[in-house]
Amino acid sequence: MFNFGYTETLYINMKKIKLGIILGAVAGTVDVIPMVIQKLTWDANLSAFCLWVVSGFLISTSDLKVRGVKKGIVISTLVLLPSAILIGWQQPLALVPILIMTLILGSGLGLLIEKFGK
Repeated sequence: MFNFGYTETLYINMKKIKLGIILGAVAGTVDVIPMVIQKLTWDANLSAFCLWVVSGFLISTSDLKVRGVKKGIVISTLVLLPSAILIGWQQPLALVPILIMTLILGSGLGLLIEKFGK
């Protein structure tokens, strides 16, 4: 039977995807902790947590030709965009801490996935 390197590539991709999901869950937990302390609703907490898990998955599977930090910022901001429109419509000032956390966690997520996902 011929081996064209597909199994090795699949293994590397699955490892990187698992890493992205795990790091996304860690970023989600970091993001949700202040929200729980502020006693925000559980739907907001769940939404923020899912944003980071999905961002971790998308960062790990994306083929954007930019460095990890930029990729993390771009993808996490794009994933945030629909929620940011809803939040900003009601409470524009609430977007400031959300965008700051998105920049920090998105860049960290991109950096770590790039560094350890090889």
